[in-house]
Amino acid sequence: MAKITSSLVSRLVIIIPYAWLLFFFLIPFFIVFRISLSETAIAMPPYTPVFDLSEGLSGILESMRAFSADNYVWLTEDALYFNAYVSSIVIATVSTVLTLLIGYPIAYGMAKAPRSMRPMLLMMVILPFWTSFLIRVYAWIAILKPEGLLNQFLIATGLIDQPLIILNTNAAVYIGIVYSYLPFMVLPIYSALEKMDHALIEAAQDLGCTPTAAFWRVTFPLSLPGVIAGCLLVFIPAVGEFVIPDLLGGSETLMIGKTLWNEFNANRDWPVSSAVATILLLILVIPIVYFQNVQSRADGEER
Repeated sequence: MAKITSSLVSRLVIIIPYAWLLFFFLIPFFIVFRISLSETAIAMPPYTPVFDLSEGLSGILESMRAFSADNYVWLTEDALYFNAYVSSIVIATVSTVLTLLIGYPIAYGMAKAPRSMRPMLLMMVILPFWTSFLIRVYAWIAILKPEGLLNQFLIATGLIDQPLIILNTNAAVYIGIVYSYLPFMVLPIYSALEKMDHALIEAAQDLGCTPTAAFWRVTFPLSLPGVIAGCLLVFIPAVGEFVIPDLLGGSETLMIGKTLWNEFNANRDWPVSSAVATILLLILVIPIVYFQNVQSRADGEER
């Protein structure tokens, strides 16, 4: 009886994440992909449905004849979408690097702090999540605008004579992304560093390594899983970010999230916006799957 119960529990543990992926990822993705193969129509919803399940198998076969890849062809012909994808990837990459450069020292300092202080430091990192994401982004408008707190401070200290134009630029977008996603970089790196055996550092120093050499040869390689996890947690949402570039970026800030929003709401072109979302998902998923395969092969060879 105990073995049967244990087997049911183990199967349930496996089924739950797969059911989550099915209902909250695969099914929504199938719906979006289906819309991307349809044609725009003056109706509600504003597209010609495909895969009409209400009419059974015959309806599905009949609707499959209406498949159209014109929306994907349109994306290759209009330079706006290509530039939006490239700009989003560049902005997300730069933001991820900046977040890593800021987040790694914070996580390293937290891991080196006395154990009694670590819960408080961890709480300070998580504390911004207690406030609405939208409110935090709006707060940066008050900080970065020409008459904002940052310019007032710099002018009062005599560092500048004229207000800096930061708001409505890519610099403001970088600041907003780094600030908003910094905890996602700090927490996995801290988790990797906190579990590390510090006796390895002492052994490396006993063998002649300087503290700097011991860091790059021992500490950083052991923290790479946390670094990779943090970079993925920052890069993936940053590519499709909409709120930050819309509120902090200017009219020249081109990101695929804003383009997708305009197609979906302003132009009411659901098929094209669904094609944009599908390609964005593939751009993000394919490299992740490739990296996981390479990582699993490397782990298998080590074993």
